Amino acid sequence: MFMILIALGANLPLTDDGSPYDACFHAVEEMQKIETIHLEAVSSWYRTRPVPPDPTQPDFCNGVVRFSGAPDPVALLEALHEIEARFGRVRSVPNAARTLDLDLIDVNGMVRETGSPILPHPRAHLRTFVLRPLLDVAPDWVHPLLRRPARELFSALPERAEGEIRLW
Repeated sequence: MFMILIALGANLPLTDDGSPYDACFHAVEEMQKIETIHLEAVSSWYRTRPVPPDPTQPDFCNGVVRFSGAPDPVALLEALHEIEARFGRVRSVPNAARTLDLDLIDVNGMVRETGSPILPHPRAHLRTFVLRPLLDVAPDWVHPLLRRPARELFSALPERAEGEIRLW
């Protein structure tokens, strides 16, 4: 199935009176300005705990957006990084709290094992906070390398325990 899947996440607000949800919502508006892709669907928004667990960090707002188009994946990733920067994303240490994280999950089933971006995203199939919202927008998606449907990948996750992911 040809589609572009982008995962969104935030656990810091953009402003003092904002929320991580606001950051994700406005990021979707900004992604719609990328000329090589066209919005098709936005998942529900989910509240998830930080991965790996970190009691000092607030919960994340996570979602997945489906686009159509035939973008160059390198240029698309650069555009996503520009949006993150405009939203105040600071890349300090791995798994740090952030105002916005945009991950390119799949670009029309393309497989790229070297360079950036690696496609499909190398850890998407291991993450509840990616697969659950992905099911909202692309329930028939099949992982291009593993050749397993999203539903099967989600069902196989050990951390799907009650309370790990809930609607925002």
